[in-house]
Amino acid sequence: MTKNNMLSQIYLDSNATTRVHPAAAEASFDAMEQTFGNPSSSHITGLRAKSLMEKTRASGKKLLGITNGKFIFTSGATEGIQTAILSALVAAKSRIQDTQNYCILYGATEHKAVPESLKHWNQLLGINVEIKAIPVDENGKLDVDFITKEVPRALMICTMAVNNETGIFQDITLLDQVIRVNNPNVFWMADCVQALGKTNLNLEKTSIDYAPFSGHKLYAPKGVGFIYIKDTAPFTSFIAGGGQESGLRSGTENLPGMAALNVIFDILNGDSEHQFASIDTLHQYRLKLIDSLKNAFPNLVLNHPLESSVPTTINFSVPNFSSKEIMDLFDAANIRVSSGSACSSKVTRSFVLDAMGLPAWQSESAIRMSFGPMMTEHECQQACERIALAANALSKNCLLYSNTVKTLPLDGLIELRSGSSCCWLYTDISTKKAIIIDPLPELTERLKSIISCQQLELIAVLDTHGHADHESSRNHLLEQLPENQLTDHLGWPENALTHSWLSEVYSAIQIGSNKLVKVPTPGHTDDSVSYILIDAHTSCKYAFCGDTILMGSLGRTNFSSSSSKAMHKSLTKIDKLIGKDCLICSSHDYHNEFTTTLRSECNRNSLLNSVLLGNLTVEDFCQRKAQLDSHLDDQQGGEIQCGAYVDIDESLHIREYDNSSLQDTLNHDKNYTLIDIREPHEYALQHSTQAKINVPMTRLVQFVADHINEKSNQYILVCRSGSRSLVAAQALARLGFNNIGHLQGGYALN
Repeated sequence: MTKNNMLSQIYLDSNATTRVHPAAAEASFDAMEQTFGNPSSSHITGLRAKSLMEKTRASGKKLLGITNGKFIFTSGATEGIQTAILSALVAAKSRIQDTQNYCILYGATEHKAVPESLKHWNQLLGINVEIKAIPVDENGKLDVDFITKEVPRALMICTMAVNNETGIFQDITLLDQVIRVNNPNVFWMADCVQALGKTNLNLEKTSIDYAPFSGHKLYAPKGVGFIYIKDTAPFTSFIAGGGQESGLRSGTENLPGMAALNVIFDILNGDSEHQFASIDTLHQYRLKLIDSLKNAFPNLVLNHPLESSVPTTINFSVPNFSSKEIMDLFDAANIRVSSGSACSSKVTRSFVLDAMGLPAWQSESAIRMSFGPMMTEHECQQACERIALAANALSKNCLLYSNTVKTLPLDGLIELRSGSSCCWLYTDISTKKAIIIDPLPELTERLKSIISCQQLELIAVLDTHGHADHESSRNHLLEQLPENQLTDHLGWPENALTHSWLSEVYSAIQIGSNKLVKVPTPGHTDDSVSYILIDAHTSCKYAFCGDTILMGSLGRTNFSSSSSKAMHKSLTKIDKLIGKDCLICSSHDYHNEFTTTLRSECNRNSLLNSVLLGNLTVEDFCQRKAQLDSHLDDQQGGEIQCGAYVDIDESLHIREYDNSSLQDTLNHDKNYTLIDIREPHEYALQHSTQAKINVPMTRLVQFVADHINEKSNQYILVCRSGSRSLVAAQALARLGFNNIGHLQGGYALN
């Protein structure tokens, strides 16, 4: 795959992992090639290996400010956490008395490895005491009053020196005082993974019993870490076997990893010719990055106080943008960031920010930008320039408003989403008029930005029904409409035209050469309507049916305002008006199918098919519909489902390509069209010169409409990671496009 490599990678996800320091990599390679002996062997090669291991241990102790206690090498932080928790709880179990009500405490913003490990060992050891999360305030600080109250009966308390998502550090001295005044004997683990190299650590001057660390968070390889255990703290070996590490942790030592750690320790101790950036310099880099971010996104909100967080982390949210949208934007600009913890990349919101009590939109939109002490002035400047470039791409495509950036004109149908809810914007380029259908509160500002920067005349903002699962944002868009426009409660203008269509008269709105016709279709709710866009030949282009017809389902009819009987009649009416192949645009899309047709739905929805064939009485339909709706309670998951899903077609044939097979296909068959489905702002920042067209997912329904008679054409879809291209390819295949393929792994792996 030929890629645009003009932009070198700017890696700003160091809290997830870091590249290996060149000197550390060299030391690690030397340990594999020269000092490769087993430290347990008594010959010279083994003795040299043991010397390297002990030198690394001594250097690590110096860094942590410890002379006593155990310093044990591990495979990383997770093993260290297990070692600490197992050791503490085995000892704590022997202290338990039946007359006391015990608990285990951990910080609510801890890495998930901590509470999950506590649950595991608490159950496995048969202790089975209550595990309690220590609340934090809006600044991410642990509630010391809660600790004061709960720690007297705690067997163990786990806190975090520096949070991995926000960079917020805890006051270890204050915690030490609060914990020990109220329970001198409780076992205390402090997760110090993100503290290494970012804060001063003098563990011997604290009463911390266990402190796990990980090498790959600070330029050492993955698979090596270490744990400090206070000399008075109990210890139970987590790994038994050959007795390595003085019998404390069995298994042949990871000498290459230790050699790399030794280099990092020496740099941090000032015992190396190599240097890291100072704390003051790191503060300066962070301020420059924040200034660039605020210039790019004027409404940006920081999710943590800078004065109480390490200088290498920035956690922010941008109103009206999801974290995925910003991540995709930055990735296209070759800036690597994350949405919170990399260990939970599939999670859509941050439990850390939730625990801090921040608004839901900030949690759902959170982006973590993190770097390390190897950051240079040049890299910082490059990152700032790249951030500005990314913002310019957004402005050019009307996602950020700018009166200085020339925008790309819009024409036709755009689909915008918030979760599974869909909002539709239809524009006519010849008249610059626009209509919004089923507006969503989360998209209000984005819609305003598009209307303003495209200089569109918004002639209607419509709802297909009164929504039960979300608030319509129609009232928030009224200032965009013609002054004094009178409408019904769903936004339909009172001065609309009348249009005779198929022997009936309907109310209609003219938009360019097309008309939007309003058709009452009660059933899902008593006020449900469908808006059908027809061309000059009265052919249906799009049917906005709200929740009456969903992809793979029919709208639920068990609301107080629902009627299965009315839905039966409405389905027959819709069939008569739009035919089997008009594209249906629903209010919800629970399975990323984008659009559908009556033909596609009848192939998998026997209930709908029976209605349209006239094979089902109204009474039978109502009975079967009630049975279908009865499954909704099993599908809710905290969200109001507007329809019970019928079936997923697993037989779709999607041809999958890797880079080699794609190149071979494109070289030998010129009939294939390569389509980049990333959003225009991503495509503008970095694109393949081989992709003939850009069809973003927001415009996929428009693409289907434009190529509805070309379903046998050969298309290969590409995106950043291969996930969006697969989803889009499946959607096209469901609609009868029978020569669809996609690039596995996308640009990322090719």
